[in-house]
Amino acid sequence: MSGHNKWASIKHKKAITDAKKGKAFTKIIREIVVAAKEGGAQIENNARLRKAIENAKEVNMPQDNIKKAIQRGNGEIPGATYEEMVYEGYGPAGVALIVEVTTDNKNRTASEIRKIFSSHKGSLGEAGCVGWMFDRKGCVAVNKVGNDEETVMNAALESGAEDFKSEAAGVVYEIITAVSDLENVKKALKEKNIDVVSDEISMIPQTQINLSGDDAKCMLKLMDSLEEHDDVKNAYANFDIPSEEMEKIEE
Repeated sequence: MSGHNKWASIKHKKAITDAKKGKAFTKIIREIVVAAKEGGAQIENNARLRKAIENAKEVNMPQDNIKKAIQRGNGEIPGATYEEMVYEGYGPAGVALIVEVTTDNKNRTASEIRKIFSSHKGSLGEAGCVGWMFDRKGCVAVNKVGNDEETVMNAALESGAEDFKSEAAGVVYEIITAVSDLENVKKALKEKNIDVVSDEISMIPQTQINLSGDDAKCMLKLMDSLEEHDDVKNAYANFDIPSEEMEKIEE
């Protein structure tokens, strides 16, 4: 989720209609490896690993793949060594971007990410150049289909959520929480049999830049290119595209 914007809605729609299992497997395996390396192989003591395994099961990853990724992470079997990096920069019209990557070759990845930026009217910046424009928050997406808006909103706010969003054109309700409250909110929703599409720790922009025309098209292509890259774990940006502009682009 990239914040309260049309890109978030597009991403959720893609997640529901197209699992893209090949790329999902690659990225989730890397996350399992890193989580196991940093926090150990016991899921009861490693929230990050527990979440990664949940994600793996959601895309029907074979149990053997999960087991081997954990073993690679804790050193039981050999495998690539991954590093986590964060890139910051700018897109069309000065849009701020934060890109989180997991890579086994940081020089190659840096070169490729820089090329993606420059190919879409963007540029990489120095560490910290845009990070101050975002807040780290918990985010929960709930499927609109089969879930009454008022019921979801009340359940979320009563369990500690900070904000609730429902765009008319969106396929999900967006719930924002403090990082520490994410698990409680997710648990409360599931206890009421509310269909949680996804939950994650995200970087929410404090302000938005409205895009239209060529800048909007270029920004969407930039985000697509970043998220299609195997090394990119998450990409966050502070842009918004009005509904009428999205309709033109999708025609």
